[in-house]
Amino acid sequence: MRRRDLLAGAGVILASGGAVAAGVAVLTGEQAHRRMLDQLGIKGLRPGVDGLNPNAANPVNYDEARAGPFSLLPDPLALPDGTPVRDPKTWWTVRRPQIVETFAREIHGRVPRGLPAPVWRTVKTEHVTRGGVAVVERRLAGDVVAHGRTVTIDLLVGAPEGTAKVPCVVELGFPDGPPWLRGRPPPPPGGIAPDWRDAAIARGWAYGIYAPTSVQPDDPGKLQEGIIGLANRGRPRSPDDWGALRAWAWGVSRVVDLFEADPAIDAGRVAAAGMSRYGKAALLAMAYEPRLAAGYIASSGEGGAKLHRRRRGEQVENLAAVGEHHWMAGNFLRYAGPLTADDLPVDAHSLMALAAPRPLFIGAGADATDGWVDARGMFMAAAAASPVWRLLGGQGLDRQVFPPPLTLTQGDDLVFRQHAEGHTPGPNWPYFMDVAERAFRRAA
Repeated sequence: MRRRDLLAGAGVILASGGAVAAGVAVLTGEQAHRRMLDQLGIKGLRPGVDGLNPNAANPVNYDEARAGPFSLLPDPLALPDGTPVRDPKTWWTVRRPQIVETFAREIHGRVPRGLPAPVWRTVKTEHVTRGGVAVVERRLAGDVVAHGRTVTIDLLVGAPEGTAKVPCVVELGFPDGPPWLRGRPPPPPGGIAPDWRDAAIARGWAYGIYAPTSVQPDDPGKLQEGIIGLANRGRPRSPDDWGALRAWAWGVSRVVDLFEADPAIDAGRVAAAGMSRYGKAALLAMAYEPRLAAGYIASSGEGGAKLHRRRRGEQVENLAAVGEHHWMAGNFLRYAGPLTADDLPVDAHSLMALAAPRPLFIGAGADATDGWVDARGMFMAAAAASPVWRLLGGQGLDRQVFPPPLTLTQGDDLVFRQHAEGHTPGPNWPYFMDVAERAFRRAA
């Protein structure tokens, strides 16, 4: 009899990440949210903005005159006592660790110590062709086992046949394709944008697609499952426990661990890419995983590359609400009541700065269709992070004024471009590939 059947026969409640600890209540997303507020001593939060109904009590703002920010951004190159950071050594040994600690405590939560390493196995190997190039494609599973639970990391990797130690671009996404496209008939010829994987193979690189939800479900009612539940032995979170975004970024690091033992991939030349909520996680991966060579952060918005202090598009209050609070640490909820975004000791530019001096590409779509993510707010964050790149010998943005759409800011290290289409990374992929090429060449 299989282990799952044995557990079910014993009356143990099962979850996707393993068995829920005996005697521990399984909370819904709303119950987990309320419990966290009780732990923080907060009776209620300010509501998030409504992006769908302009006649709502709290409609989203797209008026730049009311967008701000209206408070000073924390200076990433100033110590808490105001002493300026004037040299790379002080950045690496003093200031950067301070910023990392602040994000862990206030925003993303702490990664538990002692998590076991995944044990990887090959699920399937296929030989496919991309752009006329023979490719070996492997579906891999990384089992993390502890406390009677198993979390399995889902990863697809493709590399040109007969090559070794090639660069790799890893997308945080869907190894089987986006679920909203499954089952649909194939598009007519010319009716779909070129696949970024074809572009990677054409350059002699490998590609990877890592499923973040295999590490942690994207569901506020499943915080007792996944890697967060495994670490907590099925118990609900404490205020400084990690949220889903940090867990998804942790999974990227485990993929890089795998590549270090993979003869097909050069682990020193790996780039991470993601869009929307996975863009947020890709930015966290760049901030926390120093082995990554470059990052493509597409339409990441609030909780990603957008300044929290901007009152345009999605807001802190949306992230702290029932539907999204699982992305963040519990302590973050305090900034939706009684504190505000202006009280945050760090902001998105501080998070970007943790990636310096490695190449980072920040992208977004047109305001008419991607305004929720606030392209201008992401540009402003990149501009505010640029001094850190320059301190470390890199290049920040080449301008301080928000450029017109379709403008590619110049520079090898920190790049911004707003394309003319919607909430999609597609139009900016070719530009990021050029950035990654320079990063891989430098890393080699």
